Amino acid sequence: MSSREDEALALAAVDALTGQLALAPKPGLPDPRDLDARVTRKDQLALRWSAKALAPGLAAMAAAARRTGEPTPALRTELGAIGRSTEHSVALAGGGHRGALWALGLLVAAAALDPGAKARDVAAAAKKIASHPDKRAPRRPSRGSSVSAKYGAAGARGEARAGFPHVRRALDALATARSTGATEAEARLDALLTVMSTLQDTELLYTAGPHGLRHVQAGAREILEAGGTSTEAGAKALTAFDTDLHTRGWSPRGSAGLFAGALFLDALPVTS
Repeated sequence: MSSREDEALALAAVDALTGQLALAPKPGLPDPRDLDARVTRKDQLALRWSAKALAPGLAAMAAAARRTGEPTPALRTELGAIGRSTEHSVALAGGGHRGALWALGLLVAAAALDPGAKARDVAAAAKKIASHPDKRAPRRPSRGSSVSAKYGAAGARGEARAGFPHVRRALDALATARSTGATEAEARLDALLTVMSTLQDTELLYTAGPHGLRHVQAGAREILEAGGTSTEAGAKALTAFDTDLHTRGWSPRGSAGLFAGALFLDALPVTS
């Protein structure tokens, strides 16, 4: 793999993230409708702009994996260092995407280890990378790790160490919806809702507690059980759910990051 291919992987990951941002209507999450809302206009534009700031760091992660050649402890430590530097760059560009960076960084590195590998093999390789501790990680607990410890939720690290099960479920949901004639937007919404329906989202646990998490999971399941967003009943339930979450101010950000990971894997292979 060449540096050009490292950059291609990074750009594919950024495209997946911006594709997630462009999808609408996303219950409780930023989407293009926010451009018409004066209060959130800056936030939505900043997210779209700062997503592009991930590219150099993701390319560096791909290069590190290509150079190392195996999912070693040393690679995990190097990816952690690159990730923290990238977080700083993203913050300067407007902020956001921390969860997406974690998922996409591991998946990009895993894809670089085995160019041309299938999506599930990439997820399995990412699991091997994530199984190693980051020896240079800050000692202080993060908000996500604190919430995980308090409620027993897997959190972002647990999701990666399990081989990204929600990313794989989203891929299955995409394939199922497409096979039944759903539009691409409907298929993607169904995939996002599939993640939301079962994920123990630490962002939600922090802002809304266990009750809020269960409320969001139930709302997502209701849409899927109605037949998904391509059906009249599902579309109606989606509208109600979207209004409810925006009114409450609850944002399932963890689901958004993992969904972006699914879109990245769905776009593989990115090289010939």
